[in-house]
This record gives sequence, C-alpha cells and structure tokens, in this order.
Amino acid sequence: MEHDALIKEWLTNDSARMEALKIAAGQRLPGWCLAAGFVRNLVWDKLHGFETKTALNDIDLIYFNPEDISDSRDHRIEQNLREVSTFPWSVKNQARMHETNMDCLYTSTADAMSYWVEVETAVGAALDDGEDVILVAPFGIKPLFDYTITLNPKRPKPTDFSARIFGKRWLQAWPRLVVKGL
Repeated sequence: MEHDALIKEWLTNDSARMEALKIAAGQRLPGWCLAAGFVRNLVWDKLHGFETKTALNDIDLIYFNPEDISDSRDHRIEQNLREVSTFPWSVKNQARMHETNMDCLYTSTADAMSYWVEVETAVGAALDDGEDVILVAPFGIKPLFDYTITLNPKRPKPTDFSARIFGKRWLQAWPRLVVKGL
C-alpha cells in the first residue's frame, strides 16, 4: 500500500483523530489542516508497533487567511473549539507566521509548513467536502517512513532543531528514529 493511502487509512481508523478532523472542518477555515504531531506521531507510533497511541500535547490547527491575521481571531477560534471538545487546540493563521519566523511572506499553508524546522513535522491532514482525508505535505510523505528526524535544509537552524529533539524527547519516545542533517 502506498504511504499516503496507509496514513489515510490509519487516520480514518483512529476515532479521536477523525473526531478532531470533523470538528476542525466545521470551522470552515481557508487552507486548514491539522499538522505537526497530529500526523507525525501517528505514523511513528505505527512504525514502532505501539499498541497505545502517544498522547498529543496539542492539536495544531493551522490555516491561511491573509484577510485577518490578528492573534485575537486565532484565540476566538480556539475558544470556540474548546466549547465543543476537550482536545488541546492550538490555532495559528500561517498568513502571519512569517513575521514571527522572520521569513518572506508565505503564500499558503503548505508554503508556511515548508519553513518548519523538521521535514517530518511538515505533514498535515484535512477533510474534503466528502469527509475524505487529504494530506498536506510540502516535503512529501516518504520522510515519515524513513525513521528519521531531518533538519529542514530550507530552514537550517541546528540549534532550534537540537533543542526540539531534546525537549520533545522524540528519540526516547520512538527509539528507532535517527537524526539526520546535523
């Protein structure tokens, strides 16, 4: 089975992740997806044969709306989401994140993700109008299946990269992973 089909199957069979996707879809945000650990952790758990899913510290709902880049809008969306679920939501409009990251203007959600520190983190999932899972992955899906944590060559920040690996304890949680790019 192709990697993207496998991820879609895993997401579809994960009732909590499907619930989160449906709740996020209900927000009707432009260019949205649930990204970072939402997909990455699921794949790494499956590759490691874990019976119990690794808990998600947060669910990153990202979207792209250059019409309203206010921080307060993201807080209102988070508040709305917390009123309908107990998921640990974190909402960020990627249309403003270039300012935080001191990058050139991003053009889309996928473009913003292409600047994230690790390649494997830059994978997201959304639902289309028929509630089929679609994947957003500017570096493709294959890196998730390579048992690697790869420094993004487009954003070579080795200090941030190392700090994230250490702070998030990825090598302890998924011991078969190998750091690549330092």
